Amino acid sequence: MNQILSNYKVLIEALNYTRAGVLITDPNLEDNPIVYANKGFVDMTGYTLDEILGENCRFLQGLETAASDVDKLRTGIQKKESVFVEILNYKKDGTEFWNSLSVDPLYMEEEDRHYFIGVQRDVTERKLVEEKYKKSVAEVKALACPIVPLVNDVAVIPLVGEMSDQRFETVFNEASDYIVKTQTKTLILDVSGLTKLTNYDIEGIVKLEAVLSLVGAEMYLTGLSSEMAVNAVQLNDRFATEIKAASSLKVLLEKLI
Repeated sequence: MNQILSNYKVLIEALNYTRAGVLITDPNLEDNPIVYANKGFVDMTGYTLDEILGENCRFLQGLETAASDVDKLRTGIQKKESVFVEILNYKKDGTEFWNSLSVDPLYMEEEDRHYFIGVQRDVTERKLVEEKYKKSVAEVKALACPIVPLVNDVAVIPLVGEMSDQRFETVFNEASDYIVKTQTKTLILDVSGLTKLTNYDIEGIVKLEAVLSLVGAEMYLTGLSSEMAVNAVQLNDRFATEIKAASSLKVLLEKLI
């Protein structure tokens, strides 16, 4: 008996030593309350043991907690299946934190009853880094293809610097999607800020014009230098016959608006 008690104490100490939050809930009791919480959970959430024990875990939820994540947890518990979510939770002081939560059923044969074990980690810092990365990628895409809506169903894409295959692919995809979603009738591609046009760029412009034409939109090219124009015609004979152009954005806008 003493050995059993000693082993139990070691287990409790080990669970308290880990920085992860560990919970045990009892679905046999009303509202599946928490019957055990380790020190890691107390430290993570700011609640005391007295405030935690006997409560359902939903006290960690708040206004911005995704209902889909809550439903996923609820379904896993109802089916007595393992479930994993990264869910937005709230500490006692109202601070938001991202909770990497795994919940697993535990069947105790000698008691003929199930429990649930929840292991939680605060992954807020990683989620913030991921969000910052996603925002940076979106900003890079915006810089690669800055679509500026004007008036009378007219939008302009001012291209600056030097194009690359990847950047022009972004322009092609973003411009095509934008025209379809917004029903814009006229797209102006202003290349006055470009240093040069490659054969790939020219073929891409011709391809973009053809796609926009199929969805009922017109495309104009502005800011083309004489050197670029000569080079474009030499590289692609369709360029001169299929691409509508104007000497400058200002001149074209005066005509369209």
